[in-house]
Amino acid sequence: MSAVRYEVADHIGVITIDRPEARNAVNGDVASGIEAAIDELEADDDTWVGIITGVGPAFCAGADLKAVASGDSAGLSTKRGGFGGFVSRERAKPVIAAANGHALAGGCEILLACDLAIVAEGIKIGLPEVKRSLVAAAGGLFRLPQAVGPALAAEMILTGDPITAEQALAAGLVNRVVPAGDVLAEAKALAARIAVNAPLAVQASRDVMLQASSAAELDLFKASNVKMRELSKTEDFAEGPKAFIEKRPPEWKGR
Repeated sequence: MSAVRYEVADHIGVITIDRPEARNAVNGDVASGIEAAIDELEADDDTWVGIITGVGPAFCAGADLKAVASGDSAGLSTKRGGFGGFVSRERAKPVIAAANGHALAGGCEILLACDLAIVAEGIKIGLPEVKRSLVAAAGGLFRLPQAVGPALAAEMILTGDPITAEQALAAGLVNRVVPAGDVLAEAKALAARIAVNAPLAVQASRDVMLQASSAAELDLFKASNVKMRELSKTEDFAEGPKAFIEKRPPEWKGR
């Protein structure tokens, strides 16, 4: 059985980590499987939003420590995607984390690398690396402060103690907290709300949004105008106003 499954329906690609016996910890198969799924998501012009979730009681427990202990940690990352084949992957399309269970260590870093997050009630989210004489090297040390603010991030990183789903919601780390059985359905509902929009406009808006934490305001205005000019040359740019005038749902082509 594959460690990662990928399924597409209604313009939404769902990536499922399927190692419940190991709490969906990342090994080489998971890393290569997620990278391959992202490749498919990015290459398919008819798939506009992605979701990452896990099977069983954990979203992802981070790195497979058995692989780390055996000296096989290189396979936990890919050249293009970094840890889990995902955390440093350049991509155009939005991805939602659907955390059905705890998101700890590298699992938290996968969640942080997503654009939005739906999580289950009662789960824990955190970076416990310091408790194991490790460093959260997959983006958590700089993405967590951006997500929850420096004070809470410092407490989480330096103590290694996790926060609850409800605390994560209050801190702005996640978008929704729902019963465990509703996580994937809620993520799909959110993805569907994104997928009704012009996919190239969503991708362009995401690109500028991601620059907001590091670029100057003047540069962000320029980037926004560049994206607008690029969109004006697409078929979907003409379809939006036409559909509005004709009082019908737009038929996006992603080109």
